[in-house]
Amino acid sequence: MNETTRQGGCTCTLALTVCFAAIGGTFQYGYNISIINAPTSYVQKFINETCMKRWGTVLEPSQVTLIWTFIVSTYSLGGLLGSLLAGPMSIKFGRKGALLLNNVFLFLSAVLALSSRSAASFEMIILARLFVGVNAGVSMNVQPMYFGESAPKNMRGAVAFSSAVFTALGILMGQITGLTEVLGSESLWPYLLASNALPGLVQLITLPWFPESPRYLLIDRGDREACSQALNRLRACSVFTDEMEEILQERAEAGEAHAKTLWELLRDRSLRRQLYTVMAASSAMMLCGNDSIYFYASYIFQEAGIPTDKIQYVTIGTGACEFTSALACNLLIERVGRRLLLAGGYLLMACWAVVFTVALSLEGKVDGMPYLSMTCVFAYILSFGMGPAGVTGILPAELFDQLARPAAYMVAGSMMWLNLFLVGMAFPFIVNGLGQFCFIPFCGVCVAACLFISFTLPETKGRTPAEINEEWNKKGTANGNPKYSQQSQSLTDPSECIEIEKI
Repeated sequence: MNETTRQGGCTCTLALTVCFAAIGGTFQYGYNISIINAPTSYVQKFINETCMKRWGTVLEPSQVTLIWTFIVSTYSLGGLLGSLLAGPMSIKFGRKGALLLNNVFLFLSAVLALSSRSAASFEMIILARLFVGVNAGVSMNVQPMYFGESAPKNMRGAVAFSSAVFTALGILMGQITGLTEVLGSESLWPYLLASNALPGLVQLITLPWFPESPRYLLIDRGDREACSQALNRLRACSVFTDEMEEILQERAEAGEAHAKTLWELLRDRSLRRQLYTVMAASSAMMLCGNDSIYFYASYIFQEAGIPTDKIQYVTIGTGACEFTSALACNLLIERVGRRLLLAGGYLLMACWAVVFTVALSLEGKVDGMPYLSMTCVFAYILSFGMGPAGVTGILPAELFDQLARPAAYMVAGSMMWLNLFLVGMAFPFIVNGLGQFCFIPFCGVCVAACLFISFTLPETKGRTPAEINEEWNKKGTANGNPKYSQQSQSLTDPSECIEIEKI
């Protein structure tokens, strides 16, 4: 089998694995963020009608808004719970098994959403959003882990970054599905909220035919034969000695140790700097204001003179921007590297936030400012999609070894969902308090994130976990494990080499 055939087979198999894992994974995160916007007025009307039937009273607008805000925010709380479940699920059931089991939360959500109107219960919508949030929290952590462990080293970044591509695709598809002509009408909104079950069903049917993570099979389960078979299918070739040796090396370093719990990771001083880096990057991803600008987009488009009934079509452009930039970044990540994309993305976002603030301040005074604001909306989202949107999710997979990785994703996911919840609750108050200067705090976050990443994050492109760990050592941040050199020496044991040849 020649090298071209091997590479093509590897790419084809990985592409199918990525598609069927992501369609019920991070695709759902983006999809469920965007579909909730279309039925806003219909659900609020449903809340009022339900209260009228129950208690014979009409709620005040502020009370309806409060209930609606809680419905929207429950998604973030569910995501936080899902992040905490992701680690134990990925260890007990495997990466692929956790993704498959995760669909249970999705189907529960769909049933509750479909039944809410006939049962005259807005509380069922709250539960539906909670369960779909749990689903998103699990998939946002397990899927990048699964991809990072299944891809070859030279394709690891591109494959892992596909999680961001499918997130952006989910946002775009959610915006399209939410159009009035599709499922965004008053009579169909329960079906819109339950439509997320279809991608989950596709995953449930297709993903079982694909292999589990090779690293999980060998390092966590100790099953070399299953690992060899998984590599054979994923690489479409029988010669993968170097990769098997790398996995065996990581397993030898792990010894008899078990996967770290969240508490063990937090107490491990040797991984403290890596953990701080992941926590900061995950927090910045949500605190940068990208999700808030989606909500602000409708106001900007209205100020630009776009008719109200046409805004839903223009808003699709925001989802298309993120999807386009995610695709472009997917092609660049293995050439440019992680650090430059992250730091550069935040730097561009900071620049656009300044321009956006100037445009908002000059509205009504200078002609054309609403159109400049529109440009800033699209440019801000493009800059976010070019780096922070996808590279952030790769970091735990590359900065931590097999045993620490699940707990690291629990920390990263928790920080993302906590900060998403905080920004979602605080943004209306920021707008009311700062007015046209509302994006100055987000600009500050972007500048701080750019500087932090530039000075602390080592480049991980094309490196093994051991090589990345060595880079941390050079920076004075690595673990200092006295057994490290002994473990490295043990890898040259002839018996170990014989085992590799047998495989």
